[in-house]
Amino acid sequence: MAKTKNSAELEIRVDGESYLWRLHRQPGWSSEGPERHGMAIAVRHEEGQREAVVEFPPGPEPRYGAPLLKAARIDQKLVANAIASAIAAGWDPHSRGKTVFVVVDAAGR
Repeated sequence: MAKTKNSAELEIRVDGESYLWRLHRQPGWSSEGPERHGMAIAVRHEEGQREAVVEFPPGPEPRYGAPLLKAARIDQKLVANAIASAIAAGWDPHSRGKTVFVVVDAAGR
């Protein structure tokens, strides 16, 4: 996992291809009611422009005063599974168009 020029993006290789990803949204409470939402990561191919936003389930409620989630602490296998799931769901990272949103389970599948 190497940092790129933009320090917010991290690099990962999945099936021999390089992708750049970042933490798009912290897990927390929804602004639309008393619901929690999970973290979301934004992914794009190193040579592409089209992004996919992959959303995870909320998980357990964080303890009061717990530190914020850092992208570097997210398991790389989880990110790799999420990218593979986005591709399987129809995201073509080399195409042009709007951002694709994909919802995955806690294992990124």
